[in-house]
Amino acid sequence: MILQSTRRYLLAIALLALTSIGTAADDFSIAIVGPTATKANEESALQQIINDTDDENIAFVVVNGIKSAQEVCSDALYVDRKLMFDAAKNGLIVSLAGSDWTSCKTSVGKPASIERLNRLRELFFADDFSFGATKIPLARQSAGAKFRSYAENSRWEFGPVLFATINLPGDNNYFLAAGGRNSEFEDRSVANANWLQRLASHAQSRKLSALVLFCDHDPVTPPKAGGQRDGFIEIRQQLQRLANQFSGRILIVHGGSAPTIGTPTGINWRGNLGTLAVSSGWLRLKVSANSPALFSIISNEAADNGRIANKKTAAAK
Repeated sequence: MILQSTRRYLLAIALLALTSIGTAADDFSIAIVGPTATKANEESALQQIINDTDDENIAFVVVNGIKSAQEVCSDALYVDRKLMFDAAKNGLIVSLAGSDWTSCKTSVGKPASIERLNRLRELFFADDFSFGATKIPLARQSAGAKFRSYAENSRWEFGPVLFATINLPGDNNYFLAAGGRNSEFEDRSVANANWLQRLASHAQSRKLSALVLFCDHDPVTPPKAGGQRDGFIEIRQQLQRLANQFSGRILIVHGGSAPTIGTPTGINWRGNLGTLAVSSGWLRLKVSANSPALFSIISNEAADNGRIANKKTAAAK
């Protein structure tokens, strides 16, 4: 009981501090990390990116996915990634990807996706704060009794923007055509619809300028015609309805196909509903409260050149 009271007190203090910072932050940047590791057990690229973001003046980091589909689904790997995220200097939030759990199998080749998803929830989404040295308080959907399982869906506010994660795995939203095997998709769809409605209501009531959603797959762009049932059709329709009702912008940041990051790829806007793909590497997304565009992308090359110039200036003084 005492531990729970202490935890609530610390969360209240952190929320107050973050609200104060967020209100004053008219211009700030965040780092978005796309899928990085492409070979089994290759985590050096991800570690290097986190090291790079440690040196940046950013509000927080969002990592899209814990592992690649080629890597094992073992507890050992999950724990290693958790330790990596914990060691980050900036606040770091994880957005769950399909590669983290949907294709996982047991040692004898049987599906283990649901068991692995539950394990990920236990390891990565058990408390109300981000990873990293800078602890960002997070409001989770699991705080409500009806959706207790969905701890991976979280939200936090910074400046004029509400940021949030939502579990939309890239493998057709993990829709399974086989009869009687689709309960996970159906239950998660209900939870996600509730989560989106709550996010939009919160952003509107707070008179925020934008809602930014981090997810694995692009839920806005319709798939090419084919025989498979579109697992994103309901969420796409809901997003469009919410965008029509929302006075600000809704930006979806996902890990789908995009040109290699290195130069700005741009945001694809359809009215006030936009999508930004981060397929590999990482980028900086700048928020400028007083700019009509609100969002802009800063290339890593430009930022690196500025950092080098600043170091040279400091050395010359």
